[in-house]
Amino acid sequence: MKIGVLTGGGDCPGLNAVIRAVVRKLIQNEHEIIGIREGWKGLLDKNFENLTLNSISGILHRGGTILGTSRTNIYKIKDGEETVKKNLDESGIDALVAIGGEDTLGIAAKLYKAGVKIVGVPKTIDNDLYATDFTFGFDTAVNIATEAIDRLHTTAEAHNRVIVVEVMGRHAGWIAVYSGMAGGADIILIPEKPFNIDEVCETLKKRHDRGKNFSIVVVSEGAKLQTDDATDKDGSFILSSMKTDAFGHVRLGGIGNVLADEIEKRTGFETRATVLGHIQRGGSPTAFDRVLATRFGVYAADLVEEEKWGYMAALKGKDIVAVSLEEAVGQIKTVDLSLLEVASTFFG
Repeated sequence: MKIGVLTGGGDCPGLNAVIRAVVRKLIQNEHEIIGIREGWKGLLDKNFENLTLNSISGILHRGGTILGTSRTNIYKIKDGEETVKKNLDESGIDALVAIGGEDTLGIAAKLYKAGVKIVGVPKTIDNDLYATDFTFGFDTAVNIATEAIDRLHTTAEAHNRVIVVEVMGRHAGWIAVYSGMAGGADIILIPEKPFNIDEVCETLKKRHDRGKNFSIVVVSEGAKLQTDDATDKDGSFILSSMKTDAFGHVRLGGIGNVLADEIEKRTGFETRATVLGHIQRGGSPTAFDRVLATRFGVYAADLVEEEKWGYMAALKGKDIVAVSLEEAVGQIKTVDLSLLEVASTFFG
C-alpha cells in the first residue's frame, strides 16, 4: 500500500520518534510511505514527499517534527473534505496515519466516516486526550516545568518573593498538578477547579505568617476564576486577547501576569510571574516519551497492516491497545480532583 503520514496541531517532543517507527515498520513490510507536509494543510495543497529509511535516520532524539505541522481545519474550508479525498485519490495514497491531539484526530474521525482509510496516534503535551492513560510529550513537558520550578525556588527564596509559574493546560491541569507536586509548589491552580483569589491570597499570608517569606504558585493557562454568578459553575477564563484558532479555541495565556499583579496588590508581597509557554514544547523528548512514541508508531503500523481503520493506538496500563477514534475524541480527560487533594496537603 501507499501510506500517508502527517502531524497536526501543536508540535511536541516525540513526534519524530513516531514518524521513525511508522516508516521503519511499514517499509520493512514493503509499503511506500508518503510524508504529508504541515498537517491537514499539506493534504489540501498536495504538499507531499517520499519518506525513506534515510529520511528517518537520526531523528529519534529530535524535538519538533520533520514533516512540519499546522492547525488547519479542513472543515472550516469550502469543499475541504472533498478536496482531501480527491487529492488522496489522485496521488494514489491508500491510507493515512494521523498523529495529533483532539482536533487532528477529530478530523481523522470525520474522514473515516466519510470513507477514508485512516488510523491515529495520540499526541498532546496536555495529556487530556480521552481513552489513553498517557500521551507522549507530556512527560517531557512535566520534566521541563519541574526543572523551571526548581530553579525559581532559589530566586524566590533569595528575594522573598511570590513567583507565579504559568504552564500549559487549556481544559486539563495535568502539567500543573504533576510539575507542581514534583517541584514542591505551594499552590496549584487548574481548570478543573475554579479558584477564589481571596482564598489564594489568604493561603499565602498564612504561609508568610509562619516564617516562609517566599512562595511558588503554579497555574494552568486555562485555570478559571470563580464568579459571583451561581449559574456559572465553570468559572471564567483570564485572557490576554479574544483571538481564536481554526478550531474555535480562544487563545489562552496571560493568567500568570494577571494573577501575580492581584497577589501583590492584595497581600503586599513582591510578586513576579514566569510564563513557560512554548519552552514546554521544545527540545529533546525524555526517555519515557521516546519509548512511548516508538511503541505507538509501531502499533499504528500494525493497525495499517491489519486494515483496522478508524482506530488509534492507546496506552492502557502497560499495554498498547486499539481504541476507536470516535471514542478518543468524544470527551476531554480531566484531572481527578483526588490527585489535587493529595497535592493540597502541601499547600501553604
